[in-house]
Amino acid sequence: MITYLASKNEGKLAEIRTMLGNSPLQLRTYAAYRDPEEGHESYVDNALLKARALRSQLHDAGIRDAAVLADDSGIELDALGGRPGVDSAVYAGAATPWPQRLATMMREVDEHGGRERGARFVCVMALILPDGREIVVEGDVRGEISPQLRGKNGFGYDPLFFYPPIGKTFGQIPEREKNELSHRGRAARALLEALKP
Repeated sequence: MITYLASKNEGKLAEIRTMLGNSPLQLRTYAAYRDPEEGHESYVDNALLKARALRSQLHDAGIRDAAVLADDSGIELDALGGRPGVDSAVYAGAATPWPQRLATMMREVDEHGGRERGARFVCVMALILPDGREIVVEGDVRGEISPQLRGKNGFGYDPLFFYPPIGKTFGQIPEREKNELSHRGRAARALLEALKP
C-alpha cells in the first residue's frame, strides 16, 4: 500500500522507514507537504491533524488512492511537570539549534534540584487508509534525563534520554537496538498489529 509520510524531519523519516520496512506500507514523501499549525494539548490531535492535512493536500493534487501516516511525539520530564510534552519540537524556541535546546533542558532540570530525572518519550501514530478509515496507536518508554550528553547516534533528545535497563542513552546505541526499545518503535509495532487482518 503506497503510504505518504507527513513529515519533513529526515531523522524521523529514516527511523520510520526502517521500522516499517517489512510491512505492507510502502513509505514515500510528498515534496509539497505543508505542515499545519499544531496544537498544544494532545499528541493524538496533532498526529491526526498532520495526517488529515496531508491527505487533503494529496487529494487536491489528484492523489486519492494512497494512505497517509503521521506521528506526533515528545519528551515529558518529571522535574518539569511533564513539559515540554506536545511542545517538544518547539521547546526553547522553534528556531533554537539542538545543542542550545539540549543545554537549556539540562539547565532547567538542574534548576529544579536535579534530583527528579525521570522522563518519558511518547509517540502517537495516525494512519489514514485510502478508504478514509483512521487508525491511531501509541507507544511510550520511561527513562531518565542524563546529567550530560552521551552519544552521537539518533537525533533530537536521544543523547539526553538515559535508559536504565541498558545503562546507556538512546544516543549511545545503534539504530536497530534503539528501534526495539523506543517509543516510536513501540508505536510502529502497535500499528503493524492493528493492520493485521
